[in-house]
Amino acid sequence: MQVNILGIRGIPAQHGGFETFAARLAPYLTRRGHQVLVYCQAETGPVRQWHQDEWHGIMRRHFRPRLSGAAATMDFDLAAARDVTGQPGVDLVLGYNTAVFNIGQRIRRRRVLMNMDGIEWKRAKWSAPAKLWFFLNEVIGANISSQAIADHPEIQRHVARRCFKTPVMIPYGAEQVTKADAKYVQDLGLTPDNYLISIARIEPENSILELVRAFSTTQSGADCVILGNLDPDNDYHRRVRAAAGPSVRFPGAIYDPPAVAALRFHCRAYLHGHQVGGTNPSLVEALGAGNAVIAHDNRFNRWVAGEGQFYFADSAGCADQMRGVLADTARVEAARKSARARHEARFLWDRVLSEYERLICGQ
Repeated sequence: MQVNILGIRGIPAQHGGFETFAARLAPYLTRRGHQVLVYCQAETGPVRQWHQDEWHGIMRRHFRPRLSGAAATMDFDLAAARDVTGQPGVDLVLGYNTAVFNIGQRIRRRRVLMNMDGIEWKRAKWSAPAKLWFFLNEVIGANISSQAIADHPEIQRHVARRCFKTPVMIPYGAEQVTKADAKYVQDLGLTPDNYLISIARIEPENSILELVRAFSTTQSGADCVILGNLDPDNDYHRRVRAAAGPSVRFPGAIYDPPAVAALRFHCRAYLHGHQVGGTNPSLVEALGAGNAVIAHDNRFNRWVAGEGQFYFADSAGCADQMRGVLADTARVEAARKSARARHEARFLWDRVLSEYERLICGQ
């Protein structure tokens, strides 16, 4: 069977969770005997012209939009949705942000599977027109797709209220990390097992300001590492920096996979302040690394991380959890054991990818 993957920037992964997922799924399907085509948004080459190549046995079709920014992504998504109608096989669309462009595939009676991602229109960072666009595309995507896919039971319930066919639930996956070079940690001046870490975009819905404020009151002798880009012209970023005590580190964004894996593996606990969304890839990766987790208390994080972790509702509660984690090694070890058990039970890549294959094959 041919599987056509749309909705991402391309492979190999250089951007976000969907790209990382596609870089896992495409080789898996190829090894299983399927033909895979991935649509890739090019940054160089002729404008608005298609060219095709092969990467590890996977076909890639590249298209460079005329525009830039968000408009470029929309231009690319529209071009891919039009082009794929000339391809055989099943279409897997990762994300619903431009679902209106996929209507033509369904008019041509193509089988379209769509991953519904998170509840994008609820994110505080978007303007009112952007929220309306995402809301409308969520409704369109849920109803025009042959099968909607949710990565979390709460997203499954949310999407089910908007469409006539119940979405299938398949979560995200992560590798199990059992060892990592401590050199990456020491190069940043950190001591293994004596720092907390957050790996997330620095924005309000990820509770970064609350995490920094909480840690800055602990006076524990440990460090707090906040990975992510800080823009000096961004008011929220300035507030995060202003709230930071001397033991809060801002090394910027780190994209090197071995370095990120090492920073996770050697931390005392992983900080996850996300307030909305489904199965967040960063949280799943923390479980795969056997991290104790201090997470914002909501139904999304509770299902992913399980009951063996530490949850907070505000800065004061977060500070209490941080103090407890930094002081009580027995509780940390119990949480680490719980994290590995949760990861093995639900988030192993082989299980996730085989569930996608069964869905693609109509089983």
